[in-house]
Amino acid sequence: MTTGLDDVIAAETVLSHVDGEAGRLIVRGRDLEELAGRIAYEDAVALLWEGLVSLDGDPRAAIGRGRERAFRLLSPLAPHLRGLAPVEGMRLLLAALPDAEPAQAALAVGAAAVAAAMAVRGAQGLPPVAPDPEAGHAADLLRMLRGGPVDASEAKALDTYLVTILDHGLNASTFTARVVASTEAGLLSAVVAGLCALKGPLHGGAPGPVLDMLDSIGGADRAEEWLDAAIARNERLMGFGHRVYRVRDPRADVLKGAVSRLKGRDNRIAFAEAVEAAALKVLARRKPGRRLDTNVEFYTALLLEALGVPREGFTPLFGAGRTAGWVAHAVEQAKAGRIIRPQSRYVGPWPAEAA
Repeated sequence: MTTGLDDVIAAETVLSHVDGEAGRLIVRGRDLEELAGRIAYEDAVALLWEGLVSLDGDPRAAIGRGRERAFRLLSPLAPHLRGLAPVEGMRLLLAALPDAEPAQAALAVGAAAVAAAMAVRGAQGLPPVAPDPEAGHAADLLRMLRGGPVDASEAKALDTYLVTILDHGLNASTFTARVVASTEAGLLSAVVAGLCALKGPLHGGAPGPVLDMLDSIGGADRAEEWLDAAIARNERLMGFGHRVYRVRDPRADVLKGAVSRLKGRDNRIAFAEAVEAAALKVLARRKPGRRLDTNVEFYTALLLEALGVPREGFTPLFGAGRTAGWVAHAVEQAKAGRIIRPQSRYVGPWPAEAA
């Protein structure tokens, strides 16, 4: 038995491979760096789904129609979002959709984007913004969320982010989605289950606290002292360490490059780099036996902040990007045709033996 299922192989997949020792993420036989920032999110989705899910025509058009249909189905629920945390609102919206068949998977991706934007706006008391099915997915998602125009550099940055988080092995939310799919519950049920797992602070809820940490540090000259004190209090340094990677998370470098290309972020990036360097120094000194490095959440926080996404919207945006991965894993698991049913070891009391 292994607590947390460390090193347990629970599925065979053609979708992605995480090499924690080399710091490498492979998606459908291609390194992440070949995809993120180089191809559109819709094309990355089509690559991931190849042989598993059929898209009706051009990927951009199919996913655009998915957003359009999702908005028609979900917009009547907008009044119920006020006062809900965005991730809770997103869960409510997706749970309201009927389970879709794999051939309708584009609806799930479109719905995740619509639900994320609608939930973030609803929490602020703002009305939903209708999608533009002709627009690129990343640009339309950001426009629906902010309610205003999106320039090309912003759309490119979010597109890079969405491709970067498209899929990442058998993480907690993906495993959850596969377990649900193995019961033949349906595609949207698997997606909702994945989102429920993602909202936990140990999985998809960490990017916001990265910014809270930076705010608390305040300035580069205070970074090492602040971080040293935090570790002395047994606090986690948000944005550092990973369950699988024993070296730097490759996604961190991709997203650092994406946010660095946005105008007007030089001072913020310089501060973040100083904190990052201080954190790695403190971690090496304080935890010499552990291999802790920068993870995806550190530069995710900086990128989404630069795009004007409120902190409470970070997890919904993560869910919007990861939905296509959940869909792919759900379909792959369903094709296996066997329910996931591990065993547990009973360690409780036994009935007294009869005299």
